[in-house]
Amino acid sequence: MAIPKAKLRASKQEATNEWLAGRAMPAGGAWATAARKEAVERVRALTLPTKRDEYWKYTDPTSLTAAEAPEASLFEITDEGAVFEQIDRVRLVFVDGVFDAAASDDPSLAGVEITRLAEAAGNDIHWAKDYYGVLEAAGQSPVERPLAAFNTAFADDGVLIRATGKAEKPVSLIYERGEKAGDAMLHHVIRVEPGAELTVLENGPAAARFSQVMEVDVADGGRLHHVRAQGRDHERRAVTHLFARLGEESTLKSFTLVANGRLTRNEAVVWLQGENGAAHISGASMGDGEFLGDDTVFVTHSAPHCESRQVFKKVLRGGAVGVFQGKILVEQPAQKTDGYQISQSLLFDERSQFLAKPELEIYADDVQCSHGSTSGEIDPDHLFYMRARGIPQAEAESLLVLAFIAEAIEEIEDETLAEDIRARLSRWLERRRA
Repeated sequence: MAIPKAKLRASKQEATNEWLAGRAMPAGGAWATAARKEAVERVRALTLPTKRDEYWKYTDPTSLTAAEAPEASLFEITDEGAVFEQIDRVRLVFVDGVFDAAASDDPSLAGVEITRLAEAAGNDIHWAKDYYGVLEAAGQSPVERPLAAFNTAFADDGVLIRATGKAEKPVSLIYERGEKAGDAMLHHVIRVEPGAELTVLENGPAAARFSQVMEVDVADGGRLHHVRAQGRDHERRAVTHLFARLGEESTLKSFTLVANGRLTRNEAVVWLQGENGAAHISGASMGDGEFLGDDTVFVTHSAPHCESRQVFKKVLRGGAVGVFQGKILVEQPAQKTDGYQISQSLLFDERSQFLAKPELEIYADDVQCSHGSTSGEIDPDHLFYMRARGIPQAEAESLLVLAFIAEAIEEIEDETLAEDIRARLSRWLERRRA
């Protein structure tokens, strides 16, 4: 028997009120306190997500909304170094969501303005007040994202980055963990001023349960490159949100690698608001066993002559589950839009699943938009061709997997970063051949 909507709503409201009860907002100055109070009210109005919600029907959010973080065993990396370690970068380290100054580099070496949220929030005035919680609030329609609002309300640290020129080095956010049941929240704000350029790198497991919001504003002519690697802890859980607003002739390129983990939900909400803007959101997931990797993307074209690309590839085995929910919304003024969306999976067994929901919603009449989604196994003809030339089966499979994922990695503009990601994937495949 179906539960009446009113009763379901009342149940969700009660669960939300219980979740919020007793939680204290971090102390802060006028701007941060006002933004956090507004976010609390958004959480109350939206209520916590459940599997009955349309955009959560493939991913059960129960472990993300439980009162306590599920315990996750610590994973020690002994066979290889950390991702990006060969890259000349400015390292900012967080351990279980707490900034570790001793392990971090001097932020000024990046050539951009960097402030910790924990410090800036104590001031009554800061440039971030025009962005903190603002883009997250805008991203609540037409799809509700209450976990992002909860992060805005209660995250007590993160970084606030403002680039006024071309950054001298990439800013590398490193998330380490030392607790089996750590529950961490970080909130970042990035402002790329007109004509400026910045690269932001992220890597590390962060916590047993991790919540992160990144609000990005790229002004006219600005460029932001974002490359993220999530792994390798097998039992970690994470939900992240990227909210990005792009101006005229601005560019955002964001790539995410997900390797293992119990549950990872990455959401991206992008608005192309200036002419000739470009947004490329891409990712590659490698899952084995009790793995669920969910990429949920919503790109809105509001201005003419803009380009967007969504490229997602998933390699699943041992009963792993991959989810892709992607939408391109083209508003009436956005003539000459070029929108491309592809989501594909490679399944190594019948127990693994790929669940896809690609969408186009177009109100302009002069556009070029396409989407596609496929799922299948390794092509036996390709495998036979390689085996016939003396390549062992396991190695041949690995080469075909890397070829399958190549389109997503090609979205990374910096070839040094792209090669680091390829090497990481190669080692992941080698471990499974052993």
